[in-house]
Order: sequence, then C-alpha cells, then structure tokens
Amino acid sequence: QVQLIESGGGLVQAGGSLRLSCAASGHTFSTFGMGWFRQAPGKERAFVANINESGGRTYYADSVKGRFTISRDNAKNTVALQMNSLKPEDTAVYYCAATSGFIWLRHLAHAYGYWGQGTQVTVSS
Repeated sequence: QVQLIESGGGLVQAGGSLRLSCAASGHTFSTFGMGWFRQAPGKERAFVANINESGGRTYYADSVKGRFTISRDNAKNTVALQMNSLKPEDTAVYYCAATSGFIWLRHLAHAYGYWGQGTQVTVSS
C-alpha cells in the first residue's frame, strides 16, 4: 500500500518554471516505478513522465521532452517533476502515481495502481 501526496502546483507565466513534488508513505517506495500524469479540462488523463525503481531510467512524453525532468529520492520517499519553459498548454491537474506493472506499459494510466489527489498547474499566456 502506498499513499501519495503531491505539492508544488500553482500559477506561473508562460516561460516560467515550477517544481512538483510527491511524497510517498510506506517503506516499499523503492520497489515502485513512479509516474506523472496530467489532465486538462475536458481531456483524458495523459502521460507526462516516468522513472524506474532505481531512478536510473526515465521516459517522457514528446510534448514535455527537453523541458521537464523527473527524479526520485528513495531515501526520502519522494519523486519530483521539474517543469521549465512552461506553456499555456501545460495547464492541467498533475497527478503522481505508483506502479508495479510491466515497464513497457508504464506510459498508460491503467498500469498504475496508486494515485495522488492531484495538484493544479496553471500557465498564463
């Protein structure tokens, strides 16, 4: 069982930066792959980035590649998403999620069994 709590969302101008953080409860954090997803109004939840259990492998959606960086600290049970060069189209609720699923499925929301409550990111033009 893992409980996830996101923080760090807010309002930022286009071109600005935000850092999202996700704190996980439980002593098994390092056994889960972690991901970030986002959901804009009227749209389906979309993959943003994931990171494997050790933190040695990351994968990004094309729309954020080169602008966002996912990282994790297994000693602190946290995963972060550094978002730079933000665009208005990045506006969404961002969710942290944990998975034990197959690596090749981790860009899919249904591969994740644990979710945070979400944090709002709004990018103004």
